[in-house]
Amino acid sequence: MLPDPTLASRLARHGQDHLLRFWNDLDADARARLLSEIDRIDFDQVDRLVATLVQGSASTVPEPDQVRPIDVFRLPRTDAERVEHRHAADVGAKMLAAGEVGVVVVAGGSGTRLGFDGPKGTYPIGPVSAASLFQIHAEKIVALGRRHGKPLPLYVMTSPENHEATVRFFDDHQRFGLSSVRFFVQGQLPAVDRQSGRLLLAGKGRIALSPDGHGGTLDALAAPGPGGSPSCLDEMRTLGIRTLFYFQVDNPLVKIADPAFLGLHRAADAEMSFKVVEKLTPEEKVGVVVRVDGRPTVIEYSDLFPKLAELAERRVQEGHLELWAGSIAIHLLERSFIERVVGNHSLPFHRAVKKVGHVDESGNPVEPSTPNAVKFERFIFDALPLAERWTLVETDRSVEFEPLKEATGADSPATVRQRMSDNFADWLERAGAYVSRRPDGSVPFGIEISPLFALDDAELKDKIEPGRVIEGPVYLGPDELRIAR
Repeated sequence: MLPDPTLASRLARHGQDHLLRFWNDLDADARARLLSEIDRIDFDQVDRLVATLVQGSASTVPEPDQVRPIDVFRLPRTDAERVEHRHAADVGAKMLAAGEVGVVVVAGGSGTRLGFDGPKGTYPIGPVSAASLFQIHAEKIVALGRRHGKPLPLYVMTSPENHEATVRFFDDHQRFGLSSVRFFVQGQLPAVDRQSGRLLLAGKGRIALSPDGHGGTLDALAAPGPGGSPSCLDEMRTLGIRTLFYFQVDNPLVKIADPAFLGLHRAADAEMSFKVVEKLTPEEKVGVVVRVDGRPTVIEYSDLFPKLAELAERRVQEGHLELWAGSIAIHLLERSFIERVVGNHSLPFHRAVKKVGHVDESGNPVEPSTPNAVKFERFIFDALPLAERWTLVETDRSVEFEPLKEATGADSPATVRQRMSDNFADWLERAGAYVSRRPDGSVPFGIEISPLFALDDAELKDKIEPGRVIEGPVYLGPDELRIAR
Protein backbone atom coordinates (compact mmCIF):
# COMPACT_ATOMS: atom_id res chain seq x y z
CA MET A 1 0.00 0.00 0.00
CA LEU A 2 1.48 3.32 -1.12
CA PRO A 3 1.53 6.45 1.06
CA ASP A 4 -0.64 9.50 0.54
CA PRO A 5 -1.50 9.59 -3.20
CA THR A 6 -0.78 13.31 -3.30
CA LEU A 7 2.86 12.54 -2.43
CA ALA A 8 3.09 9.96 -5.21
CA SER A 9 1.54 12.46 -7.61
CA ARG A 10 4.01 15.18 -6.57
CA LEU A 11 6.99 12.89 -7.06
CA ALA A 12 5.66 11.80 -10.46
CA ARG A 13 5.30 15.44 -11.49
CA HIS A 14 9.03 15.90 -10.86
CA GLY A 15 9.96 12.58 -12.47
CA GLN A 16 11.05 11.12 -9.13
CA ASP A 17 8.26 8.60 -8.41
CA HIS A 18 10.85 5.78 -8.41
CA LEU A 19 11.69 6.83 -4.85
CA LEU A 20 8.66 4.81 -3.73
CA ARG A 21 9.48 1.75 -5.85
CA PHE A 22 10.34 -0.41 -2.82
CA TRP A 23 7.69 0.97 -0.46
CA ASN A 24 6.08 -2.42 0.11
CA ASP A 25 9.45 -3.90 1.11
CA LEU A 26 9.95 -1.41 3.94
CA ASP A 27 8.94 -1.69 7.58
CA ALA A 28 7.29 1.19 9.43
CA ASP A 29 10.56 2.73 10.62
CA ALA A 30 12.13 2.63 7.16
CA ARG A 31 9.02 4.16 5.63
CA ALA A 32 9.03 6.98 8.17
CA ARG A 33 12.69 7.69 7.48
CA LEU A 34 12.15 7.74 3.72
CA LEU A 35 9.19 10.10 4.05
CA SER A 36 11.28 12.37 6.27
CA GLU A 37 14.06 12.49 3.68
CA ILE A 38 11.60 13.22 0.88
CA ASP A 39 9.94 15.95 2.92
CA ARG A 40 13.26 17.79 3.33
CA ILE A 41 13.97 17.94 -0.42
CA ASP A 42 13.06 21.03 -2.44
CA PHE A 43 12.11 19.31 -5.70
CA ASP A 44 11.64 22.58 -7.56
CA GLN A 45 15.25 23.42 -6.70
CA VAL A 46 16.38 19.95 -7.80
CA ASP A 47 14.58 20.45 -11.13
CA ARG A 48 16.47 23.71 -11.68
CA LEU A 49 19.80 22.16 -10.76
CA VAL A 50 19.25 19.18 -13.05
CA ALA A 51 18.24 21.47 -15.92
CA THR A 52 21.33 23.68 -15.57
CA LEU A 53 24.06 21.42 -14.17
CA VAL A 54 23.13 17.97 -15.50
CA GLN A 55 21.28 18.50 -18.75
CA GLY A 56 22.45 22.05 -19.48
CA SER A 57 25.74 23.12 -20.99
CA ALA A 58 26.01 26.73 -19.87
CA SER A 59 29.55 27.58 -18.74
CA THR A 60 30.25 29.65 -15.63
CA VAL A 61 33.92 30.10 -16.53
CA PRO A 62 34.67 33.73 -17.43
CA GLU A 63 36.18 34.78 -20.73
CA PRO A 64 39.95 35.35 -20.66
CA ASP A 65 39.61 39.08 -21.36
CA GLN A 66 37.47 39.46 -18.22
CA VAL A 67 40.19 38.13 -15.89
CA ARG A 68 42.89 40.27 -14.28
CA PRO A 69 45.34 39.82 -11.36
CA ILE A 70 44.23 41.16 -7.99
CA ASP A 71 46.02 43.26 -5.37
CA VAL A 72 47.37 41.37 -2.36
CA PHE A 73 49.18 42.36 0.84
CA ARG A 74 52.42 40.52 0.11
CA LEU A 75 54.64 38.99 2.79
CA PRO A 76 56.62 41.80 4.45
CA ARG A 77 59.92 42.35 2.67
CA THR A 78 60.95 45.81 3.92
CA ASP A 79 61.18 47.42 7.34
CA ALA A 80 58.19 49.63 6.50
CA GLU A 81 56.10 46.58 5.57
CA ARG A 82 57.12 44.78 8.76
CA VAL A 83 56.12 47.83 10.81
CA GLU A 84 52.73 47.88 9.03
CA HIS A 85 52.17 44.23 9.93
CA ARG A 86 53.11 44.87 13.57
CA HIS A 87 50.61 47.72 13.73
CA ALA A 88 47.98 45.45 12.17
CA ALA A 89 48.77 42.77 14.76
CA ASP A 90 48.19 45.34 17.52
CA VAL A 91 44.75 46.06 16.08
CA GLY A 92 43.99 42.33 15.85
CA ALA A 93 45.09 41.81 19.45
CA LYS A 94 42.63 44.48 20.57
CA MET A 95 39.85 42.69 18.64
CA LEU A 96 40.70 39.47 20.47
CA ALA A 97 40.89 41.20 23.85
CA ALA A 98 37.49 42.79 23.21
CA GLY A 99 35.90 39.37 22.56
CA GLU A 100 34.90 40.32 19.03
CA VAL A 101 36.29 37.21 17.30
CA GLY A 102 34.77 33.76 16.91
CA VAL A 103 36.19 30.67 15.19
CA VAL A 104 34.45 28.38 12.69
CA VAL A 105 36.01 25.09 11.61
CA VAL A 106 34.56 23.03 8.77
CA ALA A 107 34.83 19.40 9.86
CA GLY A 108 32.18 17.40 8.04
CA GLY A 109 34.57 15.02 6.31
CA SER A 110 35.66 11.49 7.13
CA GLY A 111 39.08 9.90 7.03
CA THR A 112 38.21 7.50 4.21
CA ARG A 113 40.96 8.67 1.86
CA LEU A 114 43.41 8.30 4.74
CA GLY A 115 42.31 4.74 5.40
CA PHE A 116 40.99 5.98 8.73
CA ASP A 117 37.63 5.05 10.23
CA GLY A 118 36.26 8.20 11.84
CA PRO A 119 35.78 11.92 11.39
CA LYS A 120 38.88 13.47 9.83
CA GLY A 121 39.24 15.85 12.78
CA THR A 122 39.91 12.89 15.06
CA TYR A 123 42.92 11.74 13.02
CA PRO A 124 46.09 11.48 15.21
CA ILE A 125 48.54 13.77 13.42
CA GLY A 126 50.86 15.06 16.19
CA PRO A 127 54.43 14.07 15.18
CA VAL A 128 55.26 12.87 18.71
CA SER A 129 52.11 13.00 20.84
CA ALA A 130 49.73 11.71 18.14
CA ALA A 131 47.38 14.55 19.08
CA SER A 132 44.33 14.75 16.85
CA LEU A 133 43.65 17.57 14.44
CA PHE A 134 40.83 18.67 16.75
CA GLN A 135 43.15 18.76 19.77
CA ILE A 136 45.80 20.83 17.98
CA HIS A 137 43.22 23.39 16.82
CA ALA A 138 41.48 23.50 20.19
CA GLU A 139 44.73 24.06 22.07
CA LYS A 140 45.51 27.02 19.80
CA ILE A 141 42.12 28.54 20.62
CA VAL A 142 42.56 27.97 24.36
CA ALA A 143 46.06 29.49 24.25
CA LEU A 144 44.78 32.53 22.30
CA GLY A 145 42.09 33.10 24.90
CA ARG A 146 44.63 32.96 27.71
CA ARG A 147 47.01 35.32 25.93
CA HIS A 148 44.38 37.98 25.21
CA GLY A 149 42.25 37.53 28.32
CA LYS A 150 39.06 36.58 26.49
CA PRO A 151 38.01 33.03 25.52
CA LEU A 152 37.17 32.53 21.85
CA PRO A 153 33.99 30.56 21.04
CA LEU A 154 34.45 27.68 18.62
CA TYR A 155 31.76 26.60 16.14
CA VAL A 156 32.30 23.16 14.60
CA MET A 157 30.41 22.31 11.42
CA THR A 158 29.82 18.58 11.20
CA SER A 159 27.91 16.41 8.72
CA PRO A 160 24.93 14.14 9.47
CA GLU A 161 27.29 11.17 9.11
CA ASN A 162 29.93 12.29 11.60
CA HIS A 163 28.01 14.60 13.96
CA GLU A 164 27.46 12.17 16.82
CA ALA A 165 31.00 10.78 16.61
CA THR A 166 32.46 14.29 16.61
CA VAL A 167 30.47 15.45 19.63
CA ARG A 168 31.35 12.25 21.47
CA PHE A 169 35.06 12.75 20.70
CA PHE A 170 35.02 16.25 22.16
CA ASP A 171 33.10 15.07 25.21
CA ASP A 172 35.50 12.16 25.75
CA HIS A 173 38.35 14.70 25.83
CA GLN A 174 36.60 17.21 28.11
CA ARG A 175 36.22 19.47 25.08
CA PHE A 176 39.98 20.06 25.23
CA GLY A 177 39.54 22.80 27.81
CA LEU A 178 37.44 25.00 25.52
CA SER A 179 35.06 27.25 27.43
CA SER A 180 32.61 27.56 24.54
CA VAL A 181 32.13 25.09 21.70
CA ARG A 182 28.99 24.55 19.63
CA PHE A 183 28.34 21.96 16.95
CA PHE A 184 26.10 22.58 13.95
CA VAL A 185 25.26 20.31 11.04
CA GLN A 186 25.92 20.93 7.37
CA GLY A 187 23.03 20.72 4.92
CA GLN A 188 22.58 17.95 2.39
CA LEU A 189 21.32 17.60 -1.16
CA PRO A 190 20.43 14.48 -3.14
CA ALA A 191 22.82 13.01 -5.67
CA VAL A 192 21.33 12.40 -9.10
CA ASP A 193 22.07 10.01 -11.95
CA ARG A 194 24.51 11.60 -14.37
CA GLN A 195 22.43 10.68 -17.42
CA SER A 196 18.78 10.92 -16.36
CA GLY A 197 18.89 13.43 -13.51
CA ARG A 198 16.81 11.12 -11.35
CA LEU A 199 17.60 10.90 -7.64
CA LEU A 200 19.65 7.88 -6.62
CA LEU A 201 18.57 5.55 -3.84
CA ALA A 202 21.35 4.52 -1.46
CA GLY A 203 19.10 1.70 -0.28
CA LYS A 204 15.51 0.65 -0.77
CA GLY A 205 14.40 3.18 1.80
CA ARG A 206 17.22 5.72 1.74
CA ILE A 207 17.99 8.53 -0.68
CA ALA A 208 21.63 9.06 -1.66
CA LEU A 209 22.38 12.37 0.06
CA SER A 210 25.65 14.31 0.12
CA PRO A 211 26.89 17.48 1.85
CA ASP A 212 26.06 20.71 0.06
CA GLY A 213 29.68 21.96 0.04
CA HIS A 214 31.53 24.37 2.30
CA GLY A 215 29.41 27.18 0.88
CA GLY A 216 26.60 25.67 2.90
CA THR A 217 28.38 26.85 6.05
CA LEU A 218 26.67 30.23 5.85
CA ASP A 219 23.13 28.82 5.71
CA ALA A 220 23.99 26.30 8.41
CA LEU A 221 25.18 29.09 10.71
CA ALA A 222 21.88 30.88 10.17
CA ALA A 223 19.68 27.80 10.64
CA PRO A 224 17.75 27.46 13.94
CA GLY A 225 19.36 25.28 16.55
CA PRO A 226 17.86 22.09 18.02
CA GLY A 227 14.22 22.48 19.00
CA GLY A 228 14.02 25.92 17.41
CA SER A 229 16.71 27.38 19.67
CA PRO A 230 18.74 30.40 18.50
CA SER A 231 20.97 29.93 15.49
CA CYS A 232 24.75 30.20 15.71
CA LEU A 233 24.52 33.69 14.21
CA ASP A 234 21.94 34.67 16.83
CA GLU A 235 24.24 33.40 19.55
CA MET A 236 27.19 35.31 18.09
CA ARG A 237 25.18 38.50 18.04
CA THR A 238 24.35 38.03 21.73
CA LEU A 239 28.03 37.40 22.54
CA GLY A 240 29.17 40.49 20.65
CA ILE A 241 31.05 38.50 18.00
CA ARG A 242 31.71 40.72 14.98
CA THR A 243 34.31 38.78 13.01
CA LEU A 244 34.56 35.05 12.25
CA PHE A 245 37.79 33.24 11.51
CA TYR A 246 37.00 30.33 9.12
CA PHE A 247 39.23 27.37 8.27
CA GLN A 248 39.09 23.70 7.34
CA VAL A 249 39.97 20.99 9.83
CA ASP A 250 42.57 19.21 7.70
CA ASN A 251 45.25 21.93 7.96
CA PRO A 252 47.07 21.66 11.32
CA LEU A 253 49.42 24.55 10.50
CA VAL A 254 46.73 27.23 10.31
CA LYS A 255 47.38 30.32 12.47
CA ILE A 256 43.95 30.56 14.04
CA ALA A 257 42.74 34.15 14.45
CA ASP A 258 46.13 35.51 13.39
CA PRO A 259 46.20 39.05 14.86
CA ALA A 260 47.95 40.60 11.83
CA PHE A 261 45.36 39.10 9.48
CA LEU A 262 42.59 40.38 11.75
CA GLY A 263 44.12 43.83 11.86
CA LEU A 264 44.54 44.16 8.09
CA HIS A 265 40.93 43.00 7.67
CA ARG A 266 39.66 45.58 10.17
CA ALA A 267 41.83 48.39 8.75
CA ALA A 268 40.21 47.86 5.33
CA ASP A 269 36.75 47.68 6.91
CA ALA A 270 36.52 44.44 4.94
CA GLU A 271 33.48 42.18 4.91
CA MET A 272 35.44 39.13 3.75
CA SER A 273 39.17 38.47 3.60
CA PHE A 274 41.35 35.65 2.31
CA LYS A 275 44.76 34.32 3.12
CA VAL A 276 46.53 33.20 -0.06
CA VAL A 277 49.77 31.50 -1.02
CA GLU A 278 51.81 31.77 -4.18
CA LYS A 279 50.83 28.90 -6.47
CA LEU A 280 53.67 26.51 -7.22
CA THR A 281 52.43 25.55 -10.70
CA PRO A 282 49.49 26.49 -12.94
CA GLU A 283 48.05 23.02 -12.30
CA GLU A 284 48.24 23.12 -8.50
CA LYS A 285 44.87 22.14 -7.07
CA VAL A 286 43.96 25.38 -5.34
CA GLY A 287 41.57 28.02 -6.61
CA VAL A 288 43.09 31.27 -7.84
CA VAL A 289 41.84 34.67 -6.64
CA VAL A 290 41.50 37.21 -9.47
CA ARG A 291 39.38 40.11 -10.63
CA VAL A 292 36.60 39.31 -13.07
CA ASP A 293 35.09 42.44 -14.57
CA GLY A 294 36.58 44.33 -11.64
CA ARG A 295 35.07 42.14 -8.92
CA PRO A 296 37.14 39.83 -6.69
CA THR A 297 36.47 36.23 -7.68
CA VAL A 298 37.89 32.76 -7.12
CA ILE A 299 38.26 30.52 -10.15
CA GLU A 300 38.35 26.87 -9.11
CA TYR A 301 41.44 25.03 -10.33
CA SER A 302 39.31 22.61 -12.37
CA ASP A 303 37.85 25.56 -14.31
CA LEU A 304 41.22 26.97 -15.40
CA PHE A 305 41.81 24.36 -18.08
CA PRO A 306 41.43 24.36 -20.99
CA LYS A 307 39.54 27.64 -21.42
CA LEU A 308 41.88 29.76 -19.30
CA ALA A 309 45.04 27.70 -19.82
CA GLU A 310 47.00 30.52 -21.46
CA LEU A 311 46.18 32.88 -18.59
CA ALA A 312 46.90 30.25 -15.96
CA GLU A 313 50.35 29.60 -17.43
CA ARG A 314 51.31 33.23 -18.12
CA ARG A 315 54.32 34.48 -16.18
CA VAL A 316 55.66 37.94 -15.40
CA GLN A 317 59.25 39.01 -16.04
CA GLU A 318 60.51 37.61 -12.72
CA GLY A 319 59.21 34.19 -13.72
CA HIS A 320 56.33 34.10 -11.26
CA LEU A 321 52.80 33.24 -12.36
CA GLU A 322 50.73 36.29 -13.22
CA LEU A 323 47.68 34.70 -11.60
CA TRP A 324 49.49 33.48 -8.50
CA ALA A 325 47.16 34.06 -5.52
CA GLY A 326 46.09 30.57 -4.46
CA SER A 327 43.15 30.29 -2.06
CA ILE A 328 43.81 27.98 0.93
CA ALA A 329 40.41 28.14 2.66
CA ILE A 330 41.46 30.54 5.43
CA HIS A 331 38.99 33.41 5.63
CA LEU A 332 37.64 36.19 7.80
CA LEU A 333 33.96 37.09 7.49
CA GLU A 334 31.98 39.77 9.25
CA ARG A 335 28.90 38.40 10.98
CA SER A 336 26.82 41.20 9.46
CA PHE A 337 28.06 40.19 5.99
CA ILE A 338 26.98 36.58 6.52
CA GLU A 339 23.56 37.79 7.65
CA ARG A 340 23.23 39.89 4.50
CA VAL A 341 24.34 37.08 2.20
CA VAL A 342 21.97 34.56 3.77
CA GLY A 343 19.08 37.02 3.75
CA ASN A 344 19.47 38.44 0.25
CA HIS A 345 21.51 36.05 -1.88
CA SER A 346 21.97 32.42 -2.76
CA LEU A 347 25.46 31.19 -3.51
CA PRO A 348 25.64 29.39 -6.86
CA PHE A 349 25.73 25.62 -7.06
CA HIS A 350 28.50 23.75 -8.84
CA ARG A 351 28.46 20.36 -10.53
CA ALA A 352 30.64 17.59 -9.10
CA VAL A 353 30.73 14.32 -11.05
CA LYS A 354 31.36 11.46 -8.62
CA LYS A 355 31.01 7.73 -8.06
CA VAL A 356 27.95 7.14 -5.87
CA GLY A 357 26.84 3.73 -4.66
CA HIS A 358 23.13 3.00 -5.09
CA VAL A 359 20.56 0.29 -5.67
CA ASP A 360 19.32 -0.60 -9.14
CA GLU A 361 15.73 -1.08 -10.30
CA SER A 362 15.65 -4.50 -8.67
CA GLY A 363 17.01 -3.23 -5.38
CA ASN A 364 20.44 -4.77 -5.87
CA PRO A 365 23.42 -2.73 -4.60
CA VAL A 366 25.67 -1.18 -7.24
CA GLU A 367 29.20 0.11 -6.63
CA PRO A 368 30.13 1.97 -9.82
CA SER A 369 33.66 1.76 -11.21
CA THR A 370 33.33 5.08 -13.04
CA PRO A 371 31.62 8.37 -12.10
CA ASN A 372 27.89 7.85 -12.42
CA ALA A 373 26.34 10.71 -10.49
CA VAL A 374 26.24 14.46 -10.10
CA LYS A 375 26.47 16.08 -6.67
CA PHE A 376 25.53 19.71 -6.14
CA GLU A 377 27.92 21.81 -4.08
CA ARG A 378 28.34 25.43 -3.06
CA PHE A 379 31.69 27.04 -2.32
CA ILE A 380 32.20 29.61 0.41
CA PHE A 381 34.57 31.60 -1.78
CA ASP A 382 31.62 32.47 -4.03
CA ALA A 383 30.60 34.94 -1.32
CA LEU A 384 33.65 37.08 -2.14
CA PRO A 385 32.12 38.91 -5.15
CA LEU A 386 29.21 39.91 -2.89
CA ALA A 387 31.51 41.74 -0.47
CA GLU A 388 31.62 45.51 -0.76
CA ARG A 389 35.13 45.59 0.74
CA TRP A 390 37.72 42.84 0.97
CA THR A 391 41.37 42.14 1.74
CA LEU A 392 43.78 39.48 0.48
CA VAL A 393 46.84 38.68 2.58
CA GLU A 394 49.72 36.46 1.49
CA THR A 395 51.06 33.88 3.90
CA ASP A 396 54.05 31.54 3.74
CA ARG A 397 52.81 28.10 2.78
CA SER A 398 55.71 26.42 4.60
CA VAL A 399 54.43 27.69 7.95
CA GLU A 400 50.68 27.78 7.41
CA PHE A 401 49.52 25.40 4.69
CA GLU A 402 50.08 21.64 4.75
CA PRO A 403 46.67 19.96 4.44
CA LEU A 404 46.06 16.32 5.31
CA LYS A 405 44.21 14.68 2.43
CA GLU A 406 45.83 11.48 1.16
CA ALA A 407 47.14 8.28 2.72
CA THR A 408 50.49 8.46 0.92
CA GLY A 409 52.47 10.90 -1.18
CA ALA A 410 51.79 14.64 -1.11
CA ASP A 411 49.39 15.95 1.56
CA SER A 412 49.75 12.73 3.56
CA PRO A 413 50.43 12.06 7.26
CA ALA A 414 54.14 11.71 6.45
CA THR A 415 54.43 15.09 4.74
CA VAL A 416 52.29 16.85 7.34
CA ARG A 417 54.25 15.49 10.30
CA GLN A 418 57.53 16.34 8.57
CA ARG A 419 56.42 19.91 7.93
CA MET A 420 55.23 20.31 11.52
CA SER A 421 58.52 18.95 12.87
CA ASP A 422 60.58 21.20 10.59
CA ASN A 423 58.62 24.27 11.67
CA PHE A 424 59.01 23.46 15.35
CA ALA A 425 62.74 22.93 14.75
CA ASP A 426 62.87 26.45 13.34
CA TRP A 427 61.21 27.74 16.51
CA LEU A 428 63.76 25.97 18.70
CA GLU A 429 66.68 27.30 16.70
CA ARG A 430 65.36 30.85 16.91
CA ALA A 431 65.13 30.30 20.67
CA GLY A 432 68.84 29.43 20.72
CA ALA A 433 68.76 25.63 20.53
CA TYR A 434 70.78 23.46 18.16
CA VAL A 435 68.73 20.92 16.18
CA SER A 436 70.25 18.04 14.22
CA ARG A 437 69.11 18.08 10.58
CA ARG A 438 69.51 16.10 7.37
CA PRO A 439 71.54 17.59 4.49
CA ASP A 440 68.31 18.88 2.91
CA GLY A 441 67.44 20.83 6.06
CA SER A 442 64.67 18.55 7.30
CA VAL A 443 64.77 16.98 10.77
CA PRO A 444 65.10 13.18 10.99
CA PHE A 445 62.80 12.80 14.02
CA GLY A 446 59.55 14.16 15.36
CA ILE A 447 59.37 17.54 17.10
CA GLU A 448 56.16 18.87 18.55
CA ILE A 449 55.30 21.87 20.69
CA SER A 450 51.80 22.10 22.13
CA PRO A 451 50.16 25.52 21.70
CA LEU A 452 49.53 25.35 25.44
CA PHE A 453 53.31 25.36 25.99
CA ALA A 454 54.11 28.02 23.37
CA LEU A 455 51.75 29.53 20.83
CA ASP A 456 54.61 30.89 18.71
CA ASP A 457 58.40 31.10 18.58
CA ALA A 458 58.47 34.37 20.52
CA GLU A 459 56.77 32.71 23.49
CA LEU A 460 59.09 29.72 23.23
CA LYS A 461 62.16 31.93 23.73
CA ASP A 462 60.99 32.70 27.25
CA LYS A 463 60.57 29.04 28.15
CA ILE A 464 63.77 27.24 27.18
CA GLU A 465 67.41 27.90 27.85
CA PRO A 466 69.57 28.69 24.80
CA GLY A 467 72.28 26.23 23.87
CA ARG A 468 70.14 23.10 24.12
CA VAL A 469 71.09 20.31 21.71
CA ILE A 470 68.21 18.42 20.12
CA GLU A 471 69.19 15.08 18.59
CA GLY A 472 66.03 13.03 19.10
CA PRO A 473 62.26 13.26 19.35
CA VAL A 474 60.96 16.16 21.44
CA TYR A 475 57.50 16.94 22.75
CA LEU A 476 56.81 20.06 24.76
CA GLY A 477 53.35 19.64 26.22
CA PRO A 478 51.11 21.83 28.39
CA ASP A 479 52.88 20.94 31.63
CA GLU A 480 56.44 20.71 30.29
CA LEU A 481 58.93 23.29 31.53
CA ARG A 482 61.96 21.71 29.93
CA ILE A 483 62.92 19.76 26.83
CA ALA A 484 62.21 16.10 27.49
CA ARG A 485 63.77 13.36 25.41
